[in-house]
Amino acid sequence: MPYASSRTLPAEHASRLGHLEVVKSPLVKRICESFEDPQASPTPRAVTWLPIEAACEPLPLVFAVDGSLQVIRNDQPPHRELAFVKTALLRIDRPALDRLDLQEPHPFALRDILTEAALYHATALPLRHISVSGYSVYNLVRETIFQSFRDDLNGEVLETLKWLVYEKWSGKGKSLSPSECPHCGGWATLPHDAAEGKCPACGGHLFVTDWLGFHRDMAPDSASDVVVKSYMAIHEALLLFTGIRYYWETQREVLRRAFFLKDGPLAFFSQFGKLVNPVRSFLAYACSLDYPIAIVGQEKSGRFLDHLQIIGSTAPEMSFFIPDDEYIKSEVQHRPLGGNAYGEDTNYGAKVFVRLQRDDLLVLNIATGQFVPSPSADDLMAAEMIFATLPTLVSARYTGALQPIVLANDVASLSTYPSAQILKLFADSAIERRSPAMQSAYAAGG
Repeated sequence: MPYASSRTLPAEHASRLGHLEVVKSPLVKRICESFEDPQASPTPRAVTWLPIEAACEPLPLVFAVDGSLQVIRNDQPPHRELAFVKTALLRIDRPALDRLDLQEPHPFALRDILTEAALYHATALPLRHISVSGYSVYNLVRETIFQSFRDDLNGEVLETLKWLVYEKWSGKGKSLSPSECPHCGGWATLPHDAAEGKCPACGGHLFVTDWLGFHRDMAPDSASDVVVKSYMAIHEALLLFTGIRYYWETQREVLRRAFFLKDGPLAFFSQFGKLVNPVRSFLAYACSLDYPIAIVGQEKSGRFLDHLQIIGSTAPEMSFFIPDDEYIKSEVQHRPLGGNAYGEDTNYGAKVFVRLQRDDLLVLNIATGQFVPSPSADDLMAAEMIFATLPTLVSARYTGALQPIVLANDVASLSTYPSAQILKLFADSAIERRSPAMQSAYAAGG
């Protein structure tokens, strides 16, 4: 690890010639030669691509969700950190997309779509050296998350969380499954439909959002940026399911004509994986009542896209391939085949490699309901309608882009410049408006 720079001295830099001794080894030389030889790449395993046959009309109603975050760090000690998070849900009638020029969409046409059919959520989470009287950072983050769910967007996102974890969609409901108390570490639960309550062991105040487990990535005086990334991912998913919940409760037939599109995989990771089973149970229940929901996640980077760029170049246009557990472990992740099946504890959708036309290679996650380790096309919910709709959503702005996600990102984006700089100025000005005594406390690390 190099020494950092200071106001008077430069940072330490690695030697530019230190690697020369390494390449004296004959084996290392062969490795380097192989690295530089494009013909030395291993041949990918042959796979069976299935044709996409548009046997039905494209779905007319499209929902897309995306999110963005920026962590703002003050340059002066004690280096306060504050995170801004924004998520957006976009509702588009597909005929409105058909009127867009995919090569050069008119900015006024985009403005009209985004103005009339977009809603967004924004919040800020303290990470380090941010103090509010009566709160530690630990409890401040917990309450901020709960209030952001409850107060923004008329509390609909909190209602969606309760709708899923209490299984209110079934018409019966249940109490909250036991989870770790953020105060004493014991097991705690909440009665059916409760947003708040008390731990039976220690009497500490509980929020239903504590069930998700954000506190497991926090210390009393600081929170990891993992909390921010997890918050954004969960809020994106709950925002999308808010649309599903609304139609399920009011106009269920609309779900047969709706396409729900998410930026990122259909998965919840780490301790947040406990949300997977409620989502799977609902999707399976909806399918059993003949309401298969067309819900899709797109992965725009990562190992799966890297692998698709290798095997997709020889795939026929308008085709797809569903990798099973063995294929994913051996060909994509390059890890042993033992252990749990891929995605068993985290995913509510199957990976699907898709090639549409030309260079339009897509890594999709398509909902399956209950977990299937080796899914087939029959296990993909609403697959026929999804494949009929996908070609109508392709954007020409980026390779493999889907227009609804591009538009949702336009609403949600907090780009590094200029937005991050504006947020930093705002955060710094908020600190400057504090009383001299409070500023002194911050300077002392309070």
